Amino acid sequence: MTEWTHLRHTEAAAAEIGRMAEAVRGRDGATPVPTCPGWDLRELVEHTGAIHRWAAAMVRDAAPRRYDRDAMDHGLPEDFSGYADWLEAGAVELTEALKGCDPDTEVWDWAGDRSARFWSRRQLHETVVHRADAEIALGITPKVDEDVAADGVAEFFDVLPYARWRPLVAELRSDGEAISWRTDTGWAWLVRLTPEGFTYERSDAPADVVVHAPTTGDLMLTLWNRREPDAVHGDDELLRFWRERARI
Repeated sequence: MTEWTHLRHTEAAAAEIGRMAEAVRGRDGATPVPTCPGWDLRELVEHTGAIHRWAAAMVRDAAPRRYDRDAMDHGLPEDFSGYADWLEAGAVELTEALKGCDPDTEVWDWAGDRSARFWSRRQLHETVVHRADAEIALGITPKVDEDVAADGVAEFFDVLPYARWRPLVAELRSDGEAISWRTDTGWAWLVRLTPEGFTYERSDAPADVVVHAPTTGDLMLTLWNRREPDAVHGDDELLRFWRERARI
């Protein structure tokens, strides 16, 4: 896997936004999104495009505090036929903001990093997951590039402890039980639940339960509860405990 940088995350995020825009172009905004219960395609795109503009504004302003996303004017088109172009315009805003600042620029974020580089990485994987949501809603099997997905898996584990709006995340602790997340493409991660919380590392060491996925993209979407595991060996209850709590 090649090294990920702020610039690479930024460019990959723009590419993913373009893929999502193409997926929804010409579609029916009332299409239900099964992986986001209660949402339709219109609401999914509105949320994703608003997130891009929200992050762009905070990075551009080097904001020391969280902006109120709901209070911002995101320039939504009246008709869903304009939403794909609106998404693409948001990619331009986000890219310009991220490329226009030093990666170490101090910016508010919700995971304690407090730098612009948090937002380039977060917006890449935010978009990957929501692009997959759109494709699943439209009957398309999502594909995620292996390098992107490998970074996405690590990012999920990195930011999960900071998802304070999910109280059950704090319960991801135990006495050393381990979950192995493995792919047929050679990637593997080991998560260990300790009394202080959970740790993770790149490893295919033995574990109490082993979760298999064909690709790293499939594994990333499994972690985000966008698909079910392809195969599970071992302690099903431990995996259920994790999946009920490990949500962002």
